[in-house]
Amino acid sequence: MIVILKQNAKKPSVDHLLTDLTGLGLKTDLISGEQKQIITLIGDVTKVDIESLLARECVENVRRISEPYKEANRKFHPTDTVIEVAGQKIGGGHFCVMSGPCSVETEEQIIGVAERVKAAGANFLRGGAFKPRTSPYAFQGLRAEGIELLLKAKQATGLPIVTEIMSLQHLDLFADVDVIQVGARNMQHFELLKELGHCDKPILLKRGLSSTIEEWLMSAEYIMAGGNHNVILCERGIRTYETMTRNTLDISAVPLLKQISHLPIIIDPSHATGLTTLVEPLSKAAIAAGADGLMIEVHNDPGKALSDGAQSLTPDQFDGVMDSIKRQLAFEEKTIG
Repeated sequence: MIVILKQNAKKPSVDHLLTDLTGLGLKTDLISGEQKQIITLIGDVTKVDIESLLARECVENVRRISEPYKEANRKFHPTDTVIEVAGQKIGGGHFCVMSGPCSVETEEQIIGVAERVKAAGANFLRGGAFKPRTSPYAFQGLRAEGIELLLKAKQATGLPIVTEIMSLQHLDLFADVDVIQVGARNMQHFELLKELGHCDKPILLKRGLSSTIEEWLMSAEYIMAGGNHNVILCERGIRTYETMTRNTLDISAVPLLKQISHLPIIIDPSHATGLTTLVEPLSKAAIAAGADGLMIEVHNDPGKALSDGAQSLTPDQFDGVMDSIKRQLAFEEKTIG
């Protein structure tokens, strides 16, 4: 439920209203926009007498919200959320590019790739230390050592780092990680999401392979309900009957989410299709659709990559993609960072 306040609402009246609503056991949040002030109500709103609310001198209107996601709902938060990480902004017109290898393999590899993607214009380094793999015999990542190597790459280049968490047991290892990624397979790992709701780091939440947009937003809601509102959504392709690509990029998710949620959304064109030849056109499509950023896999030698080499760009290929992205952003009067 939201309570829309009158433009001339006086602070004492608003404060008194907030106190009364909190007294009903409801969670309240006062949001001030350019044109309106609204109070969001989360909890058992059956206790609320709408007629009594409308009789208040500071209240203009009251609306019930039917969607199960409240914190992530644009109706509750009309303005775009902008997340700032190490001086970089995501959302609200600020475009970001997160690039790096699927898996951290060696110190030379990750620092070399970090230097190249930074030179090309990327403003985040992504790399997998813990790797969820379909086969138990596949490379599972360097784990704690992988995070140490990412931090060395951060020290060498200044790029903030993004890497995936798979278990609550590993949370202490992420103390110096700038953005914690929740992968597609863990999108509905609810105990993990709850705990991440209590941390103070931005969370990049990837969409599950077969998840609906509402299910995705409800996973974001788990994090936000715990108090952490710094959530970045990442569309990485969903499973369909198509076999010519690894997944199917749901590009329509971008404008749809812009309508119903205030959270920033980025696109991962690498996982979306598994084909390097489609990374550039899908990146351009993401920008045109209104995405707030991209996550692109880059490896110094894709043919020898320990995971997902087929979808990874070489640094030279990434240079070309970034040139194309920059031209399109300039055309649409957007900038990276």
